[in-house]
Amino acid sequence: MTTVNPMRTRLINRADALLAAIPPSLALLALRVALAVPFFRSGLTKWDGFLSLSPSARLLFEQHFKLHIFGAAYAYPFPGVMAFVAGVAEIVLPVLLILGLFTRFTALGILAMTAVIQLTVPEGWANFHLPWAAMALTLATLGGGNVAADRLWMRELKRS
Repeated sequence: MTTVNPMRTRLINRADALLAAIPPSLALLALRVALAVPFFRSGLTKWDGFLSLSPSARLLFEQHFKLHIFGAAYAYPFPGVMAFVAGVAEIVLPVLLILGLFTRFTALGILAMTAVIQLTVPEGWANFHLPWAAMALTLATLGGGNVAADRLWMRELKRS
C-alpha cells in the first residue's frame, strides 16, 4: 500500500490554484491571437496591393487547389471569386478575431474556412486543421472574453 505524501499534495494543490487563478480572458486572448496569426499570414501572400489579388493566388485556385470529396478531386467552382473571397476572409477575419469583435461569428467563419481547407489539403488535418478547428470552436462557444471589443460593445449597449 502506498502512502500519500502530504507535502507533495500541498505543492500540487498550490500549483493547481495558481493555474486556476489565471484569468480565462487571458487564455481566450491568447487563443484568438494564436488562431488569427496563420490565417492573416496566409492572407498577406494572396495580395499584390489593395484589393489586387496576386497572380499566384489566382493560379492556385484555378489549377492546383482541388476539393477532395468522397475520394474524388473536383476543381473549385468560380476559382477567381473563391481566391478573392479567401484572400479577403484571411485578412478581415483575423483582424476581427484579434480585436475580439464579433468573436463568435468570426470564429465560425474561420471554422468554415478550416473545413474548406481540410477538403483542399486533406493530409493537413492532424498538424493544422484539427487544432485550428478546436480553437475556432472554443472561441465560437466561449466568445472573446473580457479583453475583447465585444465585451466593451455589449457594456455600451446595456447602458443605452
